[in-house]
Amino acid sequence: MRRRLLLLASIPTAAAARELLSATEALPLLRAGGLNLYLRHAITDRSQADTGRRGERTAQRNLSPAGEAQARALGAAFRALGIPIAETMTSEVFRAQDTARLAFGDVAIHPALIADEYSTRDPRLDAAEVSALLAQPPTGGHRALVGHIVPLGLVLGRPLAQAEFPEGSLALFRPESRSWRFLGVVAAESLIDAAG
Repeated sequence: MRRRLLLLASIPTAAAARELLSATEALPLLRAGGLNLYLRHAITDRSQADTGRRGERTAQRNLSPAGEAQARALGAAFRALGIPIAETMTSEVFRAQDTARLAFGDVAIHPALIADEYSTRDPRLDAAEVSALLAQPPTGGHRALVGHIVPLGLVLGRPLAQAEFPEGSLALFRPESRSWRFLGVVAAESLIDAAG
């Protein structure tokens, strides 16, 4: 499995990552709308290996039963907490597609959201496209982008540790003047618990 952790001079970079935001900190932002939410796919079955073969579910690491439950619960939490989603885009990798559909229903596949080991081009180009999406203001709620940890690290300009961006978590971005501001990360369980 190849992992390319390259810094991107052309993409806005975040300073040192903030700790995870609590639901109390995040909910006012999430209820207001107008953000781009980069959601990492839900919990996966780590006994499965990624091969880099696109379109083959058995050749990819997929959601575990816990991940399927997490994605459903996260979508239910968004609805219960009044967090508006205007549109959802996802990576074509099955774990991301499944997360997006289980949480939000209708989704569109965006080629730049692909996991780095599945990309057919330099992942920095995918990251630049995702960065441009994060700079576009959504209308009527939030834009949810469902993807992977390494590409988000490329967007932010530094590698992310699993503890900084766990499976099922979401990174909040505010579009600003043709760019974006990274607001922090919210763990899925934080929102699920807040909705409970």
